[in-house]
Amino acid sequence: MILPIGDQPNPRGFTPVVNYALIAINVAVFVLISLPLTLRAPDVNDPATQAYLHALLRDNPTATFPQVATLLRQMSAYDIFVLQWGYRPGAPNIFTLFTSMFLHGGWLHLIGNMLFLWIYGDNIEHRMGRLRYLLAYLGTGAAATLTYAAIAPARAAGVPLVGASGAISGVLGLYFLWFPRNKVRLLVLLFPFFFDVWTVGARLVLGFFLIVDNLLPLLVHTGHGGGVAHGAHIGGFFAGLALAFVANRTNDLMGRRRARKRTRPARAPQPTVAPATSGVDSVEEAYRRGDPGGAVVTYLDLSPSERRRVPVPLIADLADWLADNGQADAALALLRRGVSDHPQAPETGRLLLGIGLVLLYAKKRPTAAYQYLLDTLDVNPAPEVEQLARQAIAEIDRMQKMPIHRPN
Repeated sequence: MILPIGDQPNPRGFTPVVNYALIAINVAVFVLISLPLTLRAPDVNDPATQAYLHALLRDNPTATFPQVATLLRQMSAYDIFVLQWGYRPGAPNIFTLFTSMFLHGGWLHLIGNMLFLWIYGDNIEHRMGRLRYLLAYLGTGAAATLTYAAIAPARAAGVPLVGASGAISGVLGLYFLWFPRNKVRLLVLLFPFFFDVWTVGARLVLGFFLIVDNLLPLLVHTGHGGGVAHGAHIGGFFAGLALAFVANRTNDLMGRRRARKRTRPARAPQPTVAPATSGVDSVEEAYRRGDPGGAVVTYLDLSPSERRRVPVPLIADLADWLADNGQADAALALLRRGVSDHPQAPETGRLLLGIGLVLLYAKKRPTAAYQYLLDTLDVNPAPEVEQLARQAIAEIDRMQKMPIHRPN
């Protein structure tokens, strides 16, 4: 048995209120509603029970009377409840699209889902904020369910879908894109011969979840998924990926707009200075004459080919100026644009380090900073850049309740 039991690093001192609330609601629904109904026999005179039996017999028209009697003995009141509040592709309902996310088929189904939500949800809530995290959870969960409905075979049209795994798969998709350098702790248990905890890269674990646990079974079972909603898991995961990608692009765009808006006035007090020629020279000229705000605006207005000619150290200096003047978002947008324009430059490590330091100290997002600080070490940076990156990583290590151990 291999079971995830935690991830690292995490934002210490942050309480993921929404994540805990989602877990509490799921557990409460199961304990207070699902479990009592599971222990109760259905009312055979209830129209909902008769509709449920009719649906079963429609799918199995050759069933004999003893088989029908056996079905009745095996049914519980919860089966009828799920038929009403679970999502059925053949009877789509916007209300059950969301109520189905809080119903589970048993203790193992519930515990598995809540374990994944507890491990991965806190970092996403810290990154997005509480309200946006809640909307993302519900939105990707809805996308997961609709994906399942779109690819489910006709014979599954009346079968209700329940569980939080589609929404949690959306959380995993967000995590996959935003925290690629995180580690996941796996409990490896081959009782009674072997017991250990392995630390594995998050993307390797989540890639295994997507491909081996879901995509391959979905293909093998030709869309039915062997009773598990693999299509919902895949749909939720890709919805999370898409949401993370759009959020990244939106944040960068807003950061560049803030940089233009807040730095344009810095050019006004310079009427007596002759304007720079054009292009790259204008960025360098503005910076040399003591107008970093004007240099930022000019840089952002350059064409992609011209931006790639701006020296990396100058981009880093402009970002430092923005960060020092309280414009962290604008600094991040500038640095990320620089990394995109100069992915292979020898000085790119300084840009990656800048992103990590701004995220760590200005934005108070150590988990996000951790990704860029490790990327800094991967590009063989200058010694002083490497030293600063290692110091920041060590500081993040000290923040963790369960410290990260890496080989030298």
